[in-house]
Order: sequence, then C-alpha cells, then structure tokens
Amino acid sequence: MMFVPGNNPGMMADAFIYGPDSIMLDLEDSVTMAEKDAARLLVHNALKTIDYGKTEMVVRVNPLNTPYGKKDVEAVVKAGVHVIRMPKTETAQEVIELEQEIERVEKEIGCLGRTKIMAAIESTLGIINAYAIATASKRMMGIALGAEDYCANLKAQRTKTGEELQLARQTIVLAARAAGIDALDTVFSNLNDMETFRNEVEYVKKLGFDGKSIINPRQIEIINEVFAPTEKEIEKARTIIAAIKEAEAKGSGVIAVKGKMVDRPVVLRAQRTIELAVASGILTKEEA
Repeated sequence: MMFVPGNNPGMMADAFIYGPDSIMLDLEDSVTMAEKDAARLLVHNALKTIDYGKTEMVVRVNPLNTPYGKKDVEAVVKAGVHVIRMPKTETAQEVIELEQEIERVEKEIGCLGRTKIMAAIESTLGIINAYAIATASKRMMGIALGAEDYCANLKAQRTKTGEELQLARQTIVLAARAAGIDALDTVFSNLNDMETFRNEVEYVKKLGFDGKSIINPRQIEIINEVFAPTEKEIEKARTIIAAIKEAEAKGSGVIAVKGKMVDRPVVLRAQRTIELAVASGILTKEEA
C-alpha cells in the first residue's frame, strides 16, 4: 500500500505506473491545515478522472472529530473510493461512527455497502482494543500499524531491530486473523537503508502480515520479492493440492503425498502459497 500525498496532483496521476497493489491517497498527516480543502478536491477529482486500472484505491481521511473528517468521507465516497483508511483508531465506537457516516453518503447516492474500511492503529489504547476495532464493522477489511505515533505514545524510540514494535505487531496480526481480515505493517522511512528494509519485510512476513505500507515506489520490488513464494514452495504446494483433488475424486478423506499423511494446516499453507503465486503473477488462475 503506497502512500501518496493528497495535495500532489503529479504524484497522484503517476502512482499506478509503479505497480503497487494499493494506492493510499492521504488527506491527513501529509497535508497542512491550510491545504485540507484543496487536497480533498484534488483527491475527489483524481478518483473520478484517473484510470487506476485494477489497483485498490484507498484514502486516509482526517478523523471525524476534526472540521475536515466528514467532508473527506463525503467527497471520497461520492468519488467511488474502494477503502477509507481511518487514522489513529482507538475504539470500536470510532469505527461505528465512520460506518454510519459512510452509509449516510452511500444512501444519498444509491450505492449502499460499496465502501470498505481499514483502521490504522497508532496508540497503546488502539493496540489494547485491536480485536474490538477489527470486528466493529462488516465493512472492515484490514487493520494496519502506524509505528511513529505508536512509539511516541509508548514513549519509546524506533530502532532498526524493532523490539519496541514486537507486541503491537503480534497483537495486530492476532486480531486480524481472529477477525478474518488483513494485517498491514507500518512504513519504513529510511530510503538509504534498503538492507534493513528488506530484513524488516522478511520479518513481518514471518509474523503473518499480509503486506506493508510504503512511502516510495523503490520499496515495491523488495516487498514483492519477499512475499512471492519460491519455485520450490510453489511446486510443493501444487503437489499437495493435486493430492487433495485426487482424494476428493476417490471419495477419500485421507490425503497423502509421497506416502506421508497431510493434515489440515499443511493444506491451508499450500493453498496460501498458491494464492500468493497468483497474486504475484507467477501463476495464472488457470495454472493454479
């Protein structure tokens, strides 16, 4: 998910050419108070006029308790945004209030249920309430960690090794999995240290994250490389999937690969590997 400032028309027009899975047009932190209204209009027009293809379009709005939040929601819902990203989410009630505002606008334009929600969790209270936030609305499609605000609230410093984020990351993944939604990791802002960035991407993948927020298109290739399964992993997964189909054809509930029994967790991992291979463009849906 690539962050793009909502007050930069050139970046908004070109963002899709780099191939991110998701583009997040930002109306919050990257836009000054004096530019809020102009940025909202720019984002609305970008969503209406630019062909972003199949890229998921997200807008981070200002909180509803500011003078800008409800205006942001109305503008981007009317423009057809796929997902609204909530900043600094701390309680389930905040999600419910956003959902009500989205529904008000959707009813007005006749497209009830179209807009999804993603919550950015950026404080200690948000981490404590992560599962309640994740399950507060049927529109919720993912939760994300915002590390800078979280560390400031925690009174901790960001480090290369990331010990200060360990509990927050694991809590977000657990909450997302329990709720059946996606988990996205925080941004890494030092573009001169791509080695540490790669290490961090590898680490959050091991924790179970589905992806990562980024601030620069240079980071896309590394994320795709890390999350894409290897040829060996794909071949193993396809063998397991083939064994499942063979067992189903025989009416057997027993799945075996090379003489070894295959249990449900192994099957789920194999299916996940194939899904990632398709998402990465390594396999087509037909090949999968």
